[in-house]
Amino acid sequence: MSLSFYVHIPYCIKRCGYCDFNTYTPSELQDGATLEIVSNDYIYAVLKELEIAPKEITPTIFFGGGTPSLIPAKDLGRVINEITKRNGLTADCEITLEANPDSVTLEKLESYINVGFNRVSFGMQSAKPHVLQVLDRTHNPANVEKAVSMARAVGFKSISVDLIYGTPGESVDDWRHTVEAALALDIDHISAYALIVETGTKLAANIKRGDIAMPNDDLMAEMYLLVDQLCQENGMDWYELSNWSKPGHECKHNIAYWRNQNWWGLGPGAHSHIDAKRFWNVKHPNAYKQKLFSGESVIAESEDLTADQKRDESIMLGIRMREGLSTMDLNSAQIQTLATYGANGFVQLLEDRVLLTPTGRLIADRIVRELTF
Repeated sequence: MSLSFYVHIPYCIKRCGYCDFNTYTPSELQDGATLEIVSNDYIYAVLKELEIAPKEITPTIFFGGGTPSLIPAKDLGRVINEITKRNGLTADCEITLEANPDSVTLEKLESYINVGFNRVSFGMQSAKPHVLQVLDRTHNPANVEKAVSMARAVGFKSISVDLIYGTPGESVDDWRHTVEAALALDIDHISAYALIVETGTKLAANIKRGDIAMPNDDLMAEMYLLVDQLCQENGMDWYELSNWSKPGHECKHNIAYWRNQNWWGLGPGAHSHIDAKRFWNVKHPNAYKQKLFSGESVIAESEDLTADQKRDESIMLGIRMREGLSTMDLNSAQIQTLATYGANGFVQLLEDRVLLTPTGRLIADRIVRELTF
């Protein structure tokens, strides 16, 4: 057995307009506080939670957020060191840092390498300033190339960028420019996600007021097919609906999620999955720290997955992957449903597997609903 770790860093300098992640700015946590003050004892809390996790060997560690690259390498390194001592790491353990391009320097990236990181994922989102402005992103597009070059220079083995498509006001030409700019970088991996307008965000409020229009579904479909085409033409194959990589640079951590393997989420709001039991922590960093330091459980809620839930989730997650679904895991009615989609060009029916075609990936959620009804 193995156990991957997700480490949540719930701090950002500024909240982006589209973001509904469990993140907090210093001013949201404490009036006039600096990031150093509000996160001072956070690593101690994470290490306290680690004490109750299973002691299985660790194949992946992923620091996400928030903005993990705001935290000094020596502090994140304490978590890596403790997992190494306590659980042990596989020989090829993947240790990922999410980073804002504006928050790194050559010296800072080198310090992350020195504490054990070997993979970095930069939040690029777009190469077009007007798109970044709508998303309320603060970074300078030119800093992405600089950050990638520095990361490669200090020795990161795998470098990824995250992109978002479907932003109001973004044209197909804008998106093409962004993807081509990303592919021109010295990277190994691209994640491209359709913009989802989440209730309660600044972006949702702007749309509700009529300041900007909702993303266009047909345009977003065209953008998805375009990023898939451009990535394939540049040596990056798709391995999951929203992810493309050069051979050998697939994100092992995310694959552990999609294959329903065991992982433990450290930090406020973090989710865990251990042997068909799912649970998640209290969301607020202050409540999280208070409970841990007083010896209380930080688990907010949990659920034991039923056999039906496990089967449905295996279909939902498996169909997203390049290797698709095994026909051995499907009943005759499900295979018949997929045969209909195959006749319409949405899936490819092999002897023992079912794979989504590019247009089939556009309606993956619809196909899953029919298979799990």
